[in-house]
Amino acid sequence: MKKFYITTPIYYVNDKPHIGHTYTTVAADVLARWHRTLGEDIFFLTGTDEHGAKIESKAKEMGLEPKRYADEVAAVFKEAWKELNISNDNFLRTTDEAHMKAVQTALQYMYNKGDIYLSKYDGLYCRGCEQYKSERDLVDGLCPDHKIAPEKMSEECYTFKLSKYQDELLEKIKKDELKILPPNRKNEIVSFYEKEGLEDVSFSRKNINWGIPIPWDKSHTVYVWADAFLNYLTGLGWSGEAGKSPKFWPASAQLMSKDILRVHATIWPAMLLSLDLPLPEKIFIHGYFQINGQKMSKSLGNVIAPADLVKKYGVDATRYLIMSATAFGHDGDISWEKFDDKYNADLANGLGNLAARVSNLLETNKIKLNLRIGSDKKLNEECAASMQAFKFDESLKILWDKLRAGDAVLSDKKPWKLKDEAAIKNILEPIAGDILNAANLLKPFMPTVSEKVIKQFSAKQIKKGEPLFPRI
Repeated sequence: MKKFYITTPIYYVNDKPHIGHTYTTVAADVLARWHRTLGEDIFFLTGTDEHGAKIESKAKEMGLEPKRYADEVAAVFKEAWKELNISNDNFLRTTDEAHMKAVQTALQYMYNKGDIYLSKYDGLYCRGCEQYKSERDLVDGLCPDHKIAPEKMSEECYTFKLSKYQDELLEKIKKDELKILPPNRKNEIVSFYEKEGLEDVSFSRKNINWGIPIPWDKSHTVYVWADAFLNYLTGLGWSGEAGKSPKFWPASAQLMSKDILRVHATIWPAMLLSLDLPLPEKIFIHGYFQINGQKMSKSLGNVIAPADLVKKYGVDATRYLIMSATAFGHDGDISWEKFDDKYNADLANGLGNLAARVSNLLETNKIKLNLRIGSDKKLNEECAASMQAFKFDESLKILWDKLRAGDAVLSDKKPWKLKDEAAIKNILEPIAGDILNAANLLKPFMPTVSEKVIKQFSAKQIKKGEPLFPRI
């Protein structure tokens, strides 16, 4: 059986989930569900990243021990994904004992191999990113993501020989042995390798207690990124043994936003080479959501939480609105007003209204049908091609074009004005078939509503049910 392993990044517990986290997670869930419909053996991993200076500081600010604080925020993430009907097979926390032990085993191997050595770091460090910065990374002396000036830092650390793997990684990226999508992101990374190159990177912190102890030197803890990356393996039950891939490795697709592309295209694959493990097959990078043209921020009060979306639109509508908002891989601009308009146009007046009109006419005229799922081969192939290319919005557009065509036929032919049952059936049967086929292809996006429509339109005597999407 063909396997498919998909991951989201593990989300940092310095804050509660917002629409950015939701976008990545729903997209991963859509892909996982779609591959399950193909009969593949699926593993879908998500989780939380819980160590590091930022978490230690945040916990102190909240008057909590770091573990207690991490427990509380991780629980909020778990609840958010449960509420959104996310079908993950595991939720990995970097504070899990098995994960921490595996990280120590892996780093010990890398150290014994000579890929980790003791040195001193002198330079700039952004606490917001928990990343080391060079002057060329900054904009007007500030971290471009956090708008803060990095701290000057000088400390003893264990350092990973990232530069050792530069040539091998660049070759693999160029040849698509590590495929980075969309293509503009691959070009960006190749340019980075060729113009700036890879420098060895710190893999430990000496004065941070909230982290996994370095196994050969307990006065250091593992640098948060080195700890976090290994979740993609430990989430599959990997014990840290080099050269031994768990069942689902390598990952078929790893989804993430553009701010963490560089570390995922440099440090992460270099760690895998050091551990004698295969690289992931694909890394797919999506863009950011802006709210009314502005970056999301607490200070602006424009952060959208998944729970707020579900409360207003319901679970399946929230999933649809997020995945249809923009082309996956590009930035998108959203707002509550845009979501309201799209909900009413596509769901309440679109799919919901069409299903209600057709089912009502079939029931009123006592017309029995014998529809079959999957009868529209062309529709199936078009949607499959879009899904395979991570073009979720395009797949949805194909389905909505089909539904709108059915709606146009209804408005044109006006079957409610006809008396002849055969004539009415001739109009309604193909439209009902399109609704059934569209619902089947919508299962990865809107699993609950799809099943409801499939059950309704698979009956011999189709009856009008409750409204699928009440108007807002």
